[in-house]
Amino acid sequence: MAETLASLVAESRDRLQAGGIEHAALDVRHLISGLLDLSLSAVVSRGRDPVSDEDAQRIRAAVARRLAREPVYRILGEREFFGLPLRLSKETLEPRPDTETLVDRMIPYLRAVVARKGGCEIMDLGTGTGAICLALLSEVLEARGTATDISGDALATATANAVALGLADRFRPLLSNWYEKVDGRYDVIVSNPPYIRSSVVEELEPEVRLHDPAAALDGGEDGLDAYRAIASQAGHHLETNGVIGLEIGFDQKEAVTALFYAEKFRLREEAKDLGGNDRVLIFERDTNR
Repeated sequence: MAETLASLVAESRDRLQAGGIEHAALDVRHLISGLLDLSLSAVVSRGRDPVSDEDAQRIRAAVARRLAREPVYRILGEREFFGLPLRLSKETLEPRPDTETLVDRMIPYLRAVVARKGGCEIMDLGTGTGAICLALLSEVLEARGTATDISGDALATATANAVALGLADRFRPLLSNWYEKVDGRYDVIVSNPPYIRSSVVEELEPEVRLHDPAAALDGGEDGLDAYRAIASQAGHHLETNGVIGLEIGFDQKEAVTALFYAEKFRLREEAKDLGGNDRVLIFERDTNR
């Protein structure tokens, strides 16, 4: 007799709970939903459906990987961001919901540039999966994006995501260490750079420490190395009326603001994430200095 979806859900949940996985039931629903291409509600409502031996084996293998603390979306190979399915790879940071705050706050700036100029040029520094840039391109059809990364693997993944989403004609990948290979000026610069202090990286949860790339996490001794690099050359690559939108760590608002102030920028807008923590800073040139 074939196993049912409900029996596999229960077995998988019990295995994860026994293994100390905090959100076992939710993780199981997401895993099975992704593996069997079902909606989350269907995983519950279709509990009596039989599951083939092959699919049962795939589910058990995925549960074993989750027990080893591999994140759910790494197992599935993709994660949704701002409504877009994005492929993940070894050298890409898994996009998080908090980063959607940056996209939300930047969209009005892009639309204002389009209203003024008819188009908008975006620079995404350290693009990873392409999440921020591709989300902006999907929302503002007149925009074009250049996306940099130091990882060829990340750029290949971002480019594949652009192709899959039908955005490749407005997306340009560029292998570059921050601005190293960048020329020209942009209306909008965005980045979710590494901002975790080096001493803290080894204390992160294994889902992050073992599976997100270190280059996308480690921000140096004080967590601010990337912001120094971005701020120091921003004036050379930003249009006169342009803005810079950044994700930051929860305790970095004052320090990052000071770095940009020293480079003759002023804070135009700030925003908190879903948990109420400081998460987004948007800067513009300070024309009074």
